[in-house]
Amino acid sequence: MKIPSLAQLKKELSYLNEKELIDLVADLSKFSRDNKSYLFFKLNEKDQPQLYVEMVQEELELDFQTARGDHSYYAKKSAQKLRRKMNKLLKLSKVKTDQIEVLLFFCEKLKEYGFLRHRNQVLDNIYQMQLAKAVKLISGLHEDLQFDYEGRVEELTT
Repeated sequence: MKIPSLAQLKKELSYLNEKELIDLVADLSKFSRDNKSYLFFKLNEKDQPQLYVEMVQEELELDFQTARGDHSYYAKKSAQKLRRKMNKLLKLSKVKTDQIEVLLFFCEKLKEYGFLRHRNQVLDNIYQMQLAKAVKLISGLHEDLQFDYEGRVEELTT
């Protein structure tokens, strides 16, 4: 079976009425938690613009609290698991400032919970890569916003 292109899907969707579209979106949200999360954030982002960042930070904070960081091996595995989850959650928002907030939050928590004290190369690479992603996103922002984030990045690099 050949999957149709996005243009073909959009064309077919344009033929549906409002009720059929609502039913289709509801069915789509039942298939995965990601679809449901994406739909939830899209429907609520106009009323509560910080909702996405707050929910992601809360979820990551809970995971950091339960993660094992007592030994280098467990810290590495926990950090990799947390990074995978964060990357999955980052796909739910296209807003660059939200993505920057989540990336910087992740780096701050890696430092705060002592994951970097093990001097493990994998942990250092995870930290540096996420920080580099944040810096790259920051460079594409307006100068005033760049200035706001530069202080947080400076704290994380020292």
